[in-house]
Amino acid sequence: MKKILITGLNSYIGIKLKGWLGKYPDQYIVDAVSVRNESWKGIDFSSYDVVFHAAGIAHVSTDPNMKELYYKVNRDLTIEVAKKAKEEGVSQFIFMSSIIVYGDSTVSERVINQFTEPSPSNFYGDSKLQAEKGIALIESSEFKVAIIRPPMIYGKDSKGNYPKLSKAARTLPVFPDMDNKRSMLHIDNLCEFIRLIIDNEERGLFFPQNKEYVRTSEIVQRIARVHGKRIISTKIFNPVLKSLVPRFSIINKLFGNLVYDQSLSTYKENYQIRDFSESIELTEKK
Repeated sequence: MKKILITGLNSYIGIKLKGWLGKYPDQYIVDAVSVRNESWKGIDFSSYDVVFHAAGIAHVSTDPNMKELYYKVNRDLTIEVAKKAKEEGVSQFIFMSSIIVYGDSTVSERVINQFTEPSPSNFYGDSKLQAEKGIALIESSEFKVAIIRPPMIYGKDSKGNYPKLSKAARTLPVFPDMDNKRSMLHIDNLCEFIRLIIDNEERGLFFPQNKEYVRTSEIVQRIARVHGKRIISTKIFNPVLKSLVPRFSIINKLFGNLVYDQSLSTYKENYQIRDFSESIELTEKK
């Protein structure tokens, strides 16, 4: 029986992981705590085997006034929680980082492999990378640190860019057919992956993703199909969109290229339990 503490009481991933592990009541006891104020510091971590740190600011902002807060929450708080976990005898600390540590999407195809060095392009990405470096310094033989750098996460009730694509698929008659390529990760695949690295008491860097790379237009077409809607794909807008990808963040996120080499994402047990088609159906169903 593993006892797990999730930090980030209202985080999307934290909520979904707690529900996922709840399917195995004989294997896991799961608690969740908010770290928005100082009260978490009074909690005794010594009874937990694992701390899963999902708390943090998840969206990307270019507002310079937000910079200090990003480092305070994404870097400093992460290191503080990890230090407390280590001091109180927790054996594994799992941190949710992001593919964003490698920078933004690009117009041309971009494949991240084992030799690709992190190069954050904003303070969100850098705050995550600095948190990784900080917790790596306190790792020991008794305190295992596992860092997960997922690509775009989506699923039922997810936030971020996926809901925008879903709305577009349900309302637009036409959508651009760009030849971009993205790595994505359905929430069920992520939760199963986390469950496995808890079971196997892993440490190190991990890059889970779905089995399939996808194009943005393919995502929209599949969503439309679930809702019984027909949407026309066209390449007429492609020249304009390609020129806008480097200049506008939202265009970059939707139509840029960013993938992990599939070899980075292999694991000794199968966690990719949802294929892309099934994951869209699960996400879109009422």
